[in-house]
Amino acid sequence: MDVVTLGELMIDFTCVSTDSTGFPTMAAHPGGAVTNFIATLARFGCKTAILGKVGNDAFGKLMIRTVQDAGVATGGVLLDDNSFTTMAFVTLDSSGDRSFSFARKPGADTQLTTEEVDLSIINSAKVFHFGTLSLTHEPARTATQRAIAYAKEKGKLISYDPNLRLPLWDDKDFCRQQLLWGLSQADVVKISDNEVEFLFGLDPQAGAKHILESFGVKLVFVTCGADGCHFRNAIASGNVAAPKGITVADTTGAGDIFGGSAMYGILQSQKAPEELTAAELTKITTFACTAASISTMTQGALSSIPTLEEVKAFLK
Repeated sequence: MDVVTLGELMIDFTCVSTDSTGFPTMAAHPGGAVTNFIATLARFGCKTAILGKVGNDAFGKLMIRTVQDAGVATGGVLLDDNSFTTMAFVTLDSSGDRSFSFARKPGADTQLTTEEVDLSIINSAKVFHFGTLSLTHEPARTATQRAIAYAKEKGKLISYDPNLRLPLWDDKDFCRQQLLWGLSQADVVKISDNEVEFLFGLDPQAGAKHILESFGVKLVFVTCGADGCHFRNAIASGNVAAPKGITVADTTGAGDIFGGSAMYGILQSQKAPEELTAAELTKITTFACTAASISTMTQGALSSIPTLEEVKAFLK
């Protein structure tokens, strides 16, 4: 096993069109930040698994089947008879900026308990990845914390994406506290410029330096949307521009696909994250930026992950 993740499998409803009164027509797509991340690695040929919980409903069963079809092992995903599969509704304003509304009170993903997490699935993995949607509420918060502690005890590389979604948090200060806790657990961090601003009030370069020096993180990627990405470890830092010639249809999941693509590059390098040179990190970041950019040309998140051949062709 290469990478195991824990967290949300959910349905993203994205806006297809809007009628004269402003109500959207929406299309359902498989999603969830950690799901998109792990499915990207599976698409590129890695051995992957996901731990989590969905509702014992039509969407939950569809999500399990879809993730299986993507090549991700789902033996650690449970069905909940008492909660629905979480749904996210993504709408766009006149400038194309996204707004999220969630049906999650509670969602099945928040109901995963410590006892239900099959820790044995982590044993054979090289990497354990987590986000913060599983930290918003109990019992999933404690289940996530225990899984991370177990992965660290077993010497796994810990990967983290804050994936800030403020509407899911009851309290902004508690949200910030949990995002910072996540940083303190991680070896590799993929974080957006907006999240760096929210946590520290810093620009991407200063934010990456601060995370590296203050939290024990070994490698940081700060994504900046259309402006590309800043990377930094102990021996190298740099900026990679996003590819040109992209016609954006939907940016949902692009950051997750970047994260999965960057982790693929790290695994392919067969080097520790802190040992990667500027040239190696530039190559990894360019690949990840390209995969994420290609995904924005298609509606949906998981369904828009490009193949390895498509990314390589675009790079040529």
